[in-house]
Amino acid sequence: MILRLILGDQLNYKHSWYNIKDKSVIYLIMEMRQETDYVLHHAQKIIGFFAAMFNFSNFLSKNQHTVIHLKINDIENKQDLIQNLNYFILKYNITKFEYQLPDEYRLDEQLKQFCKDLIIPFQVYDTEHFLTQRNELAILFEGKKMYLMETFYKTMRKKYSVMVDGKDPMGGKWNFDANNRQTYKGEEKIPEPIVFTHNYISILNEINKAKISYFGNTLAKEFPWPTDRDEAIKVLNFFVENLLPLFGKYQDAMHTNYWSLYHSRVSFALNTKMLSPLEVINAAINHWQKHPTKINISQIEGFVRQILGWREYMRGIYWAKMPSYATLNYFEHNAKLPSWYWTGETKLNCLSHSIKQSLKYAYAHHIQRLMVTGNFALLAGVHPDELDKWYLGIYIDAIEWVEITNTRGMSQFADGGIVGSKPYVSSANYIDKMSNYCKTCFYDKTKKIGERACPFNSLFWNFYDKHESKLTKNPRIGMMYVTWRKMNSSVKAEILEQANYYLKNINTL
Repeated sequence: MILRLILGDQLNYKHSWYNIKDKSVIYLIMEMRQETDYVLHHAQKIIGFFAAMFNFSNFLSKNQHTVIHLKINDIENKQDLIQNLNYFILKYNITKFEYQLPDEYRLDEQLKQFCKDLIIPFQVYDTEHFLTQRNELAILFEGKKMYLMETFYKTMRKKYSVMVDGKDPMGGKWNFDANNRQTYKGEEKIPEPIVFTHNYISILNEINKAKISYFGNTLAKEFPWPTDRDEAIKVLNFFVENLLPLFGKYQDAMHTNYWSLYHSRVSFALNTKMLSPLEVINAAINHWQKHPTKINISQIEGFVRQILGWREYMRGIYWAKMPSYATLNYFEHNAKLPSWYWTGETKLNCLSHSIKQSLKYAYAHHIQRLMVTGNFALLAGVHPDELDKWYLGIYIDAIEWVEITNTRGMSQFADGGIVGSKPYVSSANYIDKMSNYCKTCFYDKTKKIGERACPFNSLFWNFYDKHESKLTKNPRIGMMYVTWRKMNSSVKAEILEQANYYLKNINTL
């Protein structure tokens, strides 16, 4: 008998494993405390994974495969990957063990060690999901200090012949990001996002019975996320037909009335492998080609770049730099995460809205994560470990290979410039430009000092002042130091005093 392990993020309905029905093969899918407890997770993340695993088990069973779906409260469940594997190998007299390459370093190491000690043969397979091999990015940038995403993105476009005319990019440019930074002001009607209304009270009851800790809104009676492949395809099709025409234009916009705007919301389905990146890209491109007058090239390119470029790039960074990447802290920040990151109870409207939305839906789009919650954490000097755990726990699509590279790299510049060429920090001006958050905020977006002065403004300059020795030679932010040095010394002192006051009283902002 052969035992094949399927991890919770390996729900690839199209994997070649399932092309052949073999009664000598047992597929093992497990709900485990090892996975629910390594950080504090949002309830919807746990429910979503458990539901998707259940549906995948049913899919295999209906297709005449032998499946063991170990539930969280099953008496046989040891709640640990290795203990469970040993148990089932012995119970079923397994003669060979097979698994697909994990996407998290900790699981990869765990399974490598397990197989090293195995007395039966084993075999490792690819997940047949990603468009690159683990080491592909490392090979591309061998000997380079910076791993430029644009270089990688061009390479991927050429490799897969995506939006290229021979060797040249369609539209004459590889990147149309400059066209995709507009504020949403209500000019166009945003379609309501497609959501589902699953009743997963039974799953929540099992989670509660196991006494698993979680946070956030469960939405167990009307669970909104796709939990099988058919539903994932519905979300993808809804996006390309209804949201893609204006996706690029408003991909950086934020608005209090809309929690997903024109975003696809396919990340959970992608990261659990219910959808493949290539089919997502092809669905978008095929729709664009059928409607060239309805969708201009900047909309489609902005979406393709997120999947073919950024997503694969982040995975490449992960495997090139782990495990040391998880320890990087370039600015030596050590502050605690403000307590209101867990509640959204802050007078800062941008943070309150973004966090409460995250607590409600286990979702926020990339600018809310980067330029609101991430921006503030960086300005406040929060230890990257603190933010890592929060991001990994709160978002339904957060799996370490994609979360930690975005957190340590793009968001917190904790890697010192491997991913980004500068820290992504801003004052209130950027947030006001890209959203309507500031209009109803307790704080005054125009003030750096004084009563109700927006904390982003003084913390912004405090950040640059504190890290001048590390950042002053950075060519992308040289003008910031020119501006700072030109300020009157008494004004600078007041700004730093204001920032210090806010940092000391951060939990009451």
